[in-house]
Amino acid sequence: MFNRSGEKFSKPDEFETLDHVRVFTLNVRGAAVRKRVFEPGWKWSKHTKPGAKSCDATHFNYHVSGVMHVKMDDGTEDDVEAGEVVWIPPGHDAWVVGTEPVEVVDIQGMVDAARMNTKSIR
Repeated sequence: MFNRSGEKFSKPDEFETLDHVRVFTLNVRGAAVRKRVFEPGWKWSKHTKPGAKSCDATHFNYHVSGVMHVKMDDGTEDDVEAGEVVWIPPGHDAWVVGTEPVEVVDIQGMVDAARMNTKSIR
């Protein structure tokens, strides 16, 4: 049976503003879906966790707009652009490229399925 949640990021269940990032969270049937908007100049190692070696989270993202550069601890790196779906494993830094904000939809709880079906930075 089709079950439309009716949830919209314009009316999130949770909203927070961090340093150069706005986070909109929807809780849909026990799953969290987040839209993050990263402002130009944002860099994970500078604004999210200064002093840490790298991000230890896995991300399964759909990129709505902007360009995000991702650099893995092993030295591989790439730009992620609007329209791409990407799986980013732990051990990375990332930053906004250019003057356009980066908007991503981060789908939690789908990481294992993403390994088979999406572009991987690593």
